[in-house]
Amino acid sequence: MKKAIRIIAVLSFFALPLMMTAQPPHPNSPNNTGGGNAPNTGGQNNTPVGGGAPIDGGLSILMLMGAAYGARKVYQLRK
Repeated sequence: MKKAIRIIAVLSFFALPLMMTAQPPHPNSPNNTGGGNAPNTGGQNNTPVGGGAPIDGGLSILMLMGAAYGARKVYQLRK
C-alpha cells in the first residue's frame, strides 16, 4: 500500500504541472479585460510585455555576487 501511495504521489507531482500551462492574455491585446486601460484609448493598452518591470535591479546584484564568489574561489585555490 505504501508503494502504491508513493507511486501515485510521484506521478501526480510530475503530471500536475502539465495541466497548469495556461498562458495569460497578451498585455497589448484589445480583448484583455485585465483592467488598467487609459480612458479615450479605444481599448488599446500599451503596457510593455513583462509589465514594465526592471530586470537590472536583481541581475546586477546577482552578477556582482557571482563575481565575488568566483574571486574568492580563485583566491582560496592560490593559497
